[in-house]
Amino acid sequence: MRPTLGIGMVGHAFMGRTHSHAWRNVAAVFDLPATPRRVVVAGRDAERTAAAADKLGWEESTTDWRTLLDRDDVDVIDICTPGDSHAEIAIAALEAGKHVLCEKPLANSVEEAEAMTAAAVAARANGVRSMVAFNYRRVPAIALARQLIADGLLGDIHHIRARYLQDWLLDPEFPLAWRLQAEHAGSGALGDIGAHIIDVAQFLTDDRVAGVSALTHTFVEQRPLPSGSDDGLSGQGSDEYGDVTVDDAALFIGRMGSGALASFEATRFAAGAKNDMGIELYGSKGALRFAFEDMNELWIHDATAPAATGGFTRVLATEGADPYSGAWWPPGHVLGYDHTFVNEIADLVTHIAEGTDPAPSFEDALDVQRVLGAVEDSAAAGGCDTTV
Repeated sequence: MRPTLGIGMVGHAFMGRTHSHAWRNVAAVFDLPATPRRVVVAGRDAERTAAAADKLGWEESTTDWRTLLDRDDVDVIDICTPGDSHAEIAIAALEAGKHVLCEKPLANSVEEAEAMTAAAVAARANGVRSMVAFNYRRVPAIALARQLIADGLLGDIHHIRARYLQDWLLDPEFPLAWRLQAEHAGSGALGDIGAHIIDVAQFLTDDRVAGVSALTHTFVEQRPLPSGSDDGLSGQGSDEYGDVTVDDAALFIGRMGSGALASFEATRFAAGAKNDMGIELYGSKGALRFAFEDMNELWIHDATAPAATGGFTRVLATEGADPYSGAWWPPGHVLGYDHTFVNEIADLVTHIAEGTDPAPSFEDALDVQRVLGAVEDSAAAGGCDTTV
């Protein structure tokens, strides 16, 4: 009999639904050293939280997340709330001896992220594990790209081009969701989706952004107040309007610690782009290209090959030898967005059971938070160079 790992989740909207799906399916896909048990979900509204528990397969629901900290049947706290509550919940959970999975970005400020990281480091000394949910690391093609880069396929990396383009705020009548309010979200496209491409760039290269020069902009400065439930991604607006206090788009160039040059673009105003997260890396020996809307594909160029047969080659990252793919379907049977979270949960459960530290750690997420902070500082100063 495998040991049971009791899960308590805080938040049940978009990310809560996604995480619930992963917790429900992970043991059916991966041979885990422990079996997750969905014990309790916490939310603000009793009726909606109870309905979510029933729909998503949680045994119980509560409106007080603090009660999870005192339960012996809860081993892991999974934080799926807006960023303004991450620090309070994570620090309390770590101090209570609970393992923590926290959605990205880690916090709403560098100061909060530093406090959370200090708590994670202190808890680690007592065997308490923590991880941040940068799920794109678990795309098989991206994990494969990291292996290839580490093996020297690209040589010295010269250029990185990263983007995350969406269009879901193009309608000026889209309601003023919590994601558009700085007091809840910290930042807009910058933190919500820009954090992903910063993390992917640093993950792939095992390098860090050292300095940035940035611009941010808010295209629609007022939006109708939401009416009814607000998950930050949908809903109906009322006749009253409120101020948008975050960026709609962020554009910045950066220099990596290695000296490589990088560009990053994050926007919710790219008409026709639904979830276009992509990255390109160009080095002295070759190049790699990836686009999430074709997430099973990795394009590889070997610059040392004969010119007559050179060019980019399409690799379908679904082989059994590719990272994560072997646990799923036969080659050629592609994966989707939800599978990245199952892969993520499998890694977390394995590390907790084996007593090892999962990645990305809170320290990794703090590195991303410092880049976000430097981008905001640079943009506020009119695009001046800012050291991370």
